[in-house]
Amino acid sequence: MPETINVVEPTLRNEVGHCYSFIRALCEAGDKTRKLKLWVDRRAELAFTEKNVQVRKYFSRNIRRLQSYFLYKKLLLKPGKLFISTAGRADLLLIDWASRGAVPPKKVYLYFHWFNANAKKIASLRKIAQRQPNLEVLGPTPSVVKVFRDAGFGNAHVVPYPISKHDVNRQAEPNQFTHLLYAGAARRDKGFSHVVDLVAYLHEHGLQIPVVLQTSPEHYGKYDATIQADIQRLQAIAYPHLRLRTETLDASGYAELFVGAICLQLYDKSDFQDRISGVTLDAFSAGCPVIAAEGTWIARMAQRFDAGAVVNDMSPPQVLQAVQHVIAEYARYNTQALEAGEILQQENSAETLFGVLVS
Repeated sequence: MPETINVVEPTLRNEVGHCYSFIRALCEAGDKTRKLKLWVDRRAELAFTEKNVQVRKYFSRNIRRLQSYFLYKKLLLKPGKLFISTAGRADLLLIDWASRGAVPPKKVYLYFHWFNANAKKIASLRKIAQRQPNLEVLGPTPSVVKVFRDAGFGNAHVVPYPISKHDVNRQAEPNQFTHLLYAGAARRDKGFSHVVDLVAYLHEHGLQIPVVLQTSPEHYGKYDATIQADIQRLQAIAYPHLRLRTETLDASGYAELFVGAICLQLYDKSDFQDRISGVTLDAFSAGCPVIAAEGTWIARMAQRFDAGAVVNDMSPPQVLQAVQHVIAEYARYNTQALEAGEILQQENSAETLFGVLVS
């Protein structure tokens, strides 16, 4: 019987955000005789139909670090593999503390979506690498992986960010533009405030461009103070062509947001310079062009495939100019985005990640 893969994703609670998209893709991939045991938020509402997938509702928000330590300690003593799908430096420390000496080879895999390095963190990584030479460290881009290789992790590899196999929506005819879209959790680093500024500008100038904003909180049903203020500002603007999607959407409802849309991804350059965006992958797979901030991975993908526009500042006039440019040639951008989605499907197949985990 193949080894069980224990997948740890403490904040996974519903079908919102990159956590679900990532795990969904993994569950669709690979050998269905291999059991995937998902350790998620204790209040999770998830529907995985794959017979080899088991959901374990486990984590509580306020004590999830402590719970992680004891879970890692337990799983390290049992047969099977441990995969931390959204890893941070704290997980490296917890694995080190929970282990009895060096972790065995091919036992623990950590996927770092990004890593904000500084001298203190690098020093910590070097110490852990010396004590734990067998940890398998994975990342979506060479720059992320380089941090760990330079710190001494010998088993650090680039593994594409996985995307679900069935997401591409190749239609017979190009879609018509219907709305601007902000998709995913409402977050400061993802430019939600810039999107609110644009809505205010559209209203002030009497424009009639439809806008759909997904205003889901990131985790645990909570917004930070800035996002709360932005949502209140949106309500005060009363733009008649604005539609807020505050409810939790299932996978099909989320996918429908992108049809006929232009996705606003005015993400922070310093945070997203080399971070893969699941929203971008979802958008392209649905034929949805993007408006991206210059200097981000998202912008590089938009330019690579000519599947959107790039802005060098987030002021509403500049963003609106980019939006109008894409609207004017929407059929072409829709076609280009679909081609981007198909290529990125191949480049970001979850089969690659699954193969690494079972090797």
